[in-house]
Formats: sequence, C-alpha cells, structure tokens
Amino acid sequence: NMQFYLLPASQAPAGPIKHVSIPLKAQFLHVKPSFSCAIIRPPRDGGIRYRGLTQDVQVLPVDYEIEYICRGNRVIVGPKVRKCLPNGTWTDLSQSSRCCELTSVLWTSLENGRVSSWPVGPPVEGTVLHYSCLPGFILTGRNSSQCNKMGKWVTPKPVCHCKKKLYIGALFPMSGGWPGGQACLPAAQMALDLVNKRTDILPDYELELIHYDSMCDPGEATKLLYDLLYTEPIKIVLMPGCSSVSTLVAEAARMWNLIVLSYGSSSPALSNRQRFPTFFRTHPSATLHNPTRVQLFQKWKWTKIATIQQTTEVFTSTLDDLEERVKEAGIEISVRQSFLTDPAVAVKNLKRQDARIIVGLFYETEARKVFCEVFKEKLYGKKYVWFLIGWYADNWFKIKDPSINCTVEQMTEAVEGHVTTEIVMLNPETVRGASNLTSQEFLAQLMSKLGGKNPEETGGFQEAPLAYDAVWALALAFNKTVGPLKAKGHRLEDFNYNNRDITSEIYRAMNTSSFEGVSGHVVFDAQGSRMAWTLIEQLQGGSYKKIGYYDSTKGNLSWYGNDKWIGSGPPADQTVVIEEFRYLSQKLFVSVSVFAGLGILLGIVCLTFNIYNSNVRYIQNSQPYLNNMTAVGCMMALAAVFPLGIDGLHVHRRQFPVICQFRLWLLGLGFSLAYGSMFTKIWWVHTVFTKKDEKKDKRKHLEPWKLYATVCVLLGIDILSLMIWQIVDPLHITVETDPSNFDFLAHGDLTCFFFCSKRNKHVVCLCSFPQVLCMITAPVTMILSSQQDASFAFASLAIVFSVYITLVVLFVPKMRRLITRGEWQSDAQETMKTGSSTNNNDEEKSRQLERENKELQKIIQEKEERVSELRNQLSERQALRSRRRASTVTNQNHSSPPIAITQSDPRSLAHPPGYPAPTSDPHPVPPTFTNSSSLYQPDSKISRNNCHTSRLQLLYK
Repeated sequence: NMQFYLLPASQAPAGPIKHVSIPLKAQFLHVKPSFSCAIIRPPRDGGIRYRGLTQDVQVLPVDYEIEYICRGNRVIVGPKVRKCLPNGTWTDLSQSSRCCELTSVLWTSLENGRVSSWPVGPPVEGTVLHYSCLPGFILTGRNSSQCNKMGKWVTPKPVCHCKKKLYIGALFPMSGGWPGGQACLPAAQMALDLVNKRTDILPDYELELIHYDSMCDPGEATKLLYDLLYTEPIKIVLMPGCSSVSTLVAEAARMWNLIVLSYGSSSPALSNRQRFPTFFRTHPSATLHNPTRVQLFQKWKWTKIATIQQTTEVFTSTLDDLEERVKEAGIEISVRQSFLTDPAVAVKNLKRQDARIIVGLFYETEARKVFCEVFKEKLYGKKYVWFLIGWYADNWFKIKDPSINCTVEQMTEAVEGHVTTEIVMLNPETVRGASNLTSQEFLAQLMSKLGGKNPEETGGFQEAPLAYDAVWALALAFNKTVGPLKAKGHRLEDFNYNNRDITSEIYRAMNTSSFEGVSGHVVFDAQGSRMAWTLIEQLQGGSYKKIGYYDSTKGNLSWYGNDKWIGSGPPADQTVVIEEFRYLSQKLFVSVSVFAGLGILLGIVCLTFNIYNSNVRYIQNSQPYLNNMTAVGCMMALAAVFPLGIDGLHVHRRQFPVICQFRLWLLGLGFSLAYGSMFTKIWWVHTVFTKKDEKKDKRKHLEPWKLYATVCVLLGIDILSLMIWQIVDPLHITVETDPSNFDFLAHGDLTCFFFCSKRNKHVVCLCSFPQVLCMITAPVTMILSSQQDASFAFASLAIVFSVYITLVVLFVPKMRRLITRGEWQSDAQETMKTGSSTNNNDEEKSRQLERENKELQKIIQEKEERVSELRNQLSERQALRSRRRASTVTNQNHSSPPIAITQSDPRSLAHPPGYPAPTSDPHPVPPTFTNSSSLYQPDSKISRNNCHTSRLQLLYK
C-alpha cells in the first residue's frame, strides 16, 4: 500500500507518486563525503514496501529524509518521516509506522460523561477508548472499547443515565454535651463521596445525606425527627449520634419501618431487641468495657472495688452489667456512689469508706468536677487507682472550666496514673478494607477535610472512623439487597414507611454484615452492637500511654508491660491486714513469773500462819476462815499470770482457747474468792452500824455461817456467769489487727462501799483498791494491746501488785502483833462465850455515846424553844405595863405570873459548847431572868445525873 522514493527535497513531485527513473547524481544534492546512511529497511508494517531505487541505492547521504505516504483513505500511524542522522542511523526507529483504516468518531464522545483514548490521536485500528459518567449519572454498558483492523469498534457505545437517589436522615450533634458531629459529619461525607464514585457498589443509586444538629438533646431531637419523617424526600434509614438521642429515635423508628444505624451510641440499654428491634450501631456498647475491667482486676489481684457514676441511663445500665460480671469473678463492689450534678458528697463518701480501686462513669464535663473534688479530698496518689472511660479528649483535664475552682496543675496532679479502657476505633494494622483506604490514609484525608483544626479540640474525632464505617455498612447492605429485592419485584427506590418487605431485607443484610473498615473488622452481634477490641491506656506524665489490648470475643489480653505506678507497684484494694505473730519477751515473762511465784509462796505462808493460829483470840476475832479464802483467791489470781504470758513459743495455736479459758476462770474465781470475803466483812460492818438501835441491842454476837454463805453466793454468781459465757460465746481464736489485746478483769462483779470505820478503815481501802486498779488497767491494756510486752507487763504487774498489797495489809499486822505482844495463847472457850471481840465492845460503847448525844441534843432544842416562848411573854408584859400609867411597881409585880427568880450562876444560860449561840432577841430578857432548874420537867427522858462531866465533850461531838 506504500511506495517510497529517495529524492532531494526540491524535486519531490506533487500528487500521487509513481516509480520514476531519476539520474543518480540528482539524488545526492546534499551529500557530505564523510557521512552516509545505509538503507535500512523499516519493518513491513501497514503495507510499507521498498521498490525501485532501493535495489540500486545502498548508501544515502546525511540529512536525507524518507517520507511515508498511505494509499486510499488510510492514515499513517507512527512516524511519517525518517531522517538520516550523522551517526549513520535513522530517526524514530523504535516506533513503527502503519497505514490504518480511519474509523467512526461517534465513539469518541459521551453525553453526561467523559472519554479518554489511547494512543492519543485520531481513532484508528488499535485505538482504545475509556468511558466514565459525570457525578450523579450511572454508566450503562462497557466502560471501554477498541477499534479492530476493519475500522470497527468491538463493543457498543455506553450511555450515562441519571442515578436514583437514596436519602439518609442523620442527626449529628455539632454542640451540646458531646459535640461528636464536628468530626463525624466530615467523615460520613467522605464515605458518601467514595461510595457514589464506585461502580461496583450501588451502580444505579446515589446516596445523599440530609442532616441536622441535634445538640445531643432528646427534646431538640424530637422536633428534628418530626421534620425528617414528615418532609420530602422519604428517608430510607436514620443515623442518630449520642445515646440519649439514639434511644428516642430507635424506639420511634419501628413505627415507620426504619432501620437505625448509630455511630456514637454506647448505652447498654440500646442492646434490647424487644425495645429497639431495628437498631444497629458501629459504636460498641459501653458494656464492652466491663470484661476488660474485670480482666484487669484479676490481673492485679483486686477483689474489692468502688464505683461512682453520673445518674444517666447509659452509666446506670453499664454499672448494673459490671456488678453482674464482678460478682461472677468473685469481686466485691464495696461502695457504690452516684450524683446528678455535684459530685462533692459522693467523693467524700468514697474517702470515708476507704475506697481504693474506683471505677468512674460520667461525661467529660462532670469528670472535671469529680477530679477537682478528688484533689480536695486527697483521693489520689499511690494508694488509689481510678478507671475512666477512654473517649474523653486527650487534654480534657487541662481545659479551663468555669464550673470548677481547681487549677490545671492541681487537676494534672489528681488524674496522674489513672487507667482508661477505650473501644478500638481505628484499625492499628495497615489493612485496606472495603473503602480501599488504610486507617492512616483515612486520617490524612480527614485532617484535610477538617481544614487543619486541632484534633484534640474537635468533638468526635475519635469516633470519626465509626461514622465512616457506618456509611460503608449501609452502602454494602443496600448493595446486598438489590438482587433479592429484584427477585421479589421490589426496588430500593420503592421504599416507603409502610413497606416492611424492603425493611426486612435491609435488616437481614445489616445483620450479616462483615467487612474490614478503617475502624477494624465490622460485625454486629445478635443485639445489633458492634464487636471490637478494647484499648487499655494509662496517664503517665500527663500523656496517655498504651499498655495493652483486650479481645473480649476470645478472652485474649495483649499486654505491653509498660504500666507505671506511683508506688512500688499496683496498690492494694483495701487496708492490708498482715497476719503476724508477736512473741512476748521471755525475759519479761520470766521476771514477772518469779514475782508471781514469790507471791504464791507468800500466800502459802499467810494461809499456813492463819490456819495454825486459828485458835488465838485475836485471830478468831478477825474471821480467820474469810481470811483463808482471801489468801486462796490471791494465789489463784497470781496463778493466772502464767497463762497470761503463754504464746506461740510455748503451745500450739489450737491450744490457745483452752489456755485463755483457764486464765479466765483462774482470774475470775480468784478475784471473787479473795475480794468477795473482804467485801463480806465490810458489808457486815456496814450493816451493824446502820441497824436500828433496838435491833442492835438484841444482836449479841455475829453468826459466822451468814458470812460464809455470802461469800458462796458471790462465788456462785461468778461461776454461773463464767459457765453461761463459755456456753453461749466461748473463747476462740480471731485474727485481728491487734492480736495481743488482754481483756483484763472484764467481768468484775463486786462493789465495795466506802464506809469509814475507825477500826476497819484499812480493810475498806484494801477492798476498794482492786476496783480502782481494774478501772485503770482495763483501758490501759486496750491502748497497749498492739504492744504485747507493755500490755503483759501492765496487766500482770497490776495483778501482782494488788495481791501483794492485799496479803501484806491483811496478814502482816497480825503476824507483827502476835510476835511483838506474844499473844500466842489459845483461848477458844472464852472467845466462844463472849462471841465478840474487844473491837466489837469498843464499837458498842461508841454507838451508845452517840445515841445519848442525839437524845441530849433533842432536849436542848426543846429547852431553847421554851426559853423563846418565855421571852415573848415577857415582852408582851412589858408593853402592857407601859400603858398603865397609874400603876406602881408593886402592882406590876402582883399582876405578873409567879415566876421563881433566883440568883444563879450566869453560866447556866450559856449555850452548850459546839453549838451556835441563839440569835439576839429584840426584846432582851432582864438581867434578873435566868434559866433555873425548874425548866427541866420531871418527865424528861434523861435526868441531870446523866450529864456527867466526863462525857460533856462526847455529848456535843
């Protein structure tokens, strides 16, 4: 199809070229002697042929050109001219030249679309065209075509049709308690743009987002939901944000047969399929934190935790789930506090109840209030660990909040070391999922979409991958329903609020969703909640550090081992009680035991002395049998010192209750026997001195059996009390923080009267001394219970000291008198006849004198009253005499009553010694008036002879 000629450029003919014989020299007009090109036949492409001169000419000069010309309507494809180069080669030898048939140009344009060709140039054989539609249009047909050798296109020309739109109603909280829409809305729009550009996903449809700002307020969301449902166009699905809004929308959506897909709701209450039958969420439930928390509690060996929550449904239901899980794991929630707006009281209660491991459930704004109170109460540091939600902003504790009065430095100090559990919202692996983007590429595009905003100050930045994957989940679910709906004669664009068939297909597709997203693997459980990993972080030095991951579906904990604590390690969950045996100092025990042994030896000596001299009158007068009981009781009390100091060095732990019980009986019975007998003697003295006079006169001697019976009654009461104590609440071993608490004399049953008697005052003091000592010893031993040596020394020495005092005061004077006076003779018969001691006779005389003293006082009082009456009468007489002017002194004497006036000693009117003088009368008696002996009437109880001068001092004592 081609001929070529080698001619000078000036001689090239016009028109069709035919074979022409040209002189050889005419062909070398531009020859250069030193350079030439050999004729290299180009490839036989496109019908190019060499004829004519090619058989004669082998070498051509430099700068000569070969031009290719196609016959008919064919066109050159490739280089049209080749030129001889100085190096002996031709230009463009790497490209072939072909004569191709020119094809139709109708395929090179597309209405509502774009066409690109390769190679660039007119469409000829081998040209490939690529087709694409403008946004909002869908391509029908093949997206490429190629021209064959016959100049025909191998596929029909495609057509761009307009896409059918599917509308999604969304509520993005751009403000409010959780302004998550600030980052989630741009992420959702990014996903929509990519989905609408894809030709393999919903090729006939275009998704469009109609969104409003819910402000995370259920009241505002109610109004916006009404606008979405009752204004055109029809929405095929709803996408709410925060939990409070999602609860409202999801509960109402079933009335309009709408699927609800949330990107930012974590409330566990939304997992109720009976209440929310068409609800799904790419944000995992807040209960997904709980398995991670339980795993951490077990890892750090904590069995006791506390909780504080804000009173909202999301946190209440989360805490209920946590309570069930920790109960199954054998962990106790010891303190559970809640608050509405002010956490001050709740934090104080945590401090008061010694909470150590604390789980906090509240929003970010309330978190700042809580930790301001935490700083004030010093509820932080090496003894405390706080568990918080991880979806706060990284600098949440540094944000200035007018509702708190703590500085940034104080907040930073209070939050240091707390642990957060956060749902993994960004795939940590470099994997391209359904959107053909890795997580890092997604973040880069999102940052570009945000226009350089600070991620830490952009609400919902952490949840943005969930919103991105939520749109992809919808698109993939819609795409999956196209075929089944077409088989049933339905289309997605036919959806309305009364069509349950389309809703059922979408629900089935959503329920079986499974794809790789930028937030990780997206799959929903039976309640429509996202299943995901949990990230564990800890605040170290003011910034969060990853310390592990937890996969709740497999129960697998991936731990980095870089957790950091203020102390040496994780703190204890409560006050640690370390069981530690404290042993008594053996030197102290031996020393006190020696003193106790010597006291027992002294008691034996005193008992022997008293028994041996029981027939001596002086010993008999002091009730020797009661003294014997006192000596025996003192020895029993001293014997209690030995079991008091026995510890784990001497006996096995199982024998402690027996030894403690033995000590209790020894001490109790010894106390009752020793001081009960002394109490009986003092009680008898008290009774004798308070008896009526006539009964005292009848009492000639004391009956001993009554004294012994009294001691037996006291001893029986003590034995009964000890038996009831041992039966009802026997002594047993308990582990306490203060194991060496000696309950010394806890059951004192004796009461001593502080009755003063001249002869028995030492016995009274001796009886009252042990009670005072008990009152001092009991509280002191409680205070010193943590110091076993001091407690044992104080308790045992109190026993030893009181016993020594008792024995010495009670028996040593008797020994001394018998030794110094030599009263060793036995006079039992005389003692039995008299029935009373010299001491008793002296006491009887003393009582007689006191009785007489009282009678004389009564007589003196009567006489003073009589003197007063006479003085009054005398005053009346003097007044009457003054009114009688004419009367004489003789007549006055004659009219007055006959009163015997005698000259007597002035001292007879004196007041008795020891009594106050009578008050002066305004009408004094004349000097001649005296108190004569006639004032004392013969019927007086006691005559004048009773007032013996030897008893005057006693009468007015």
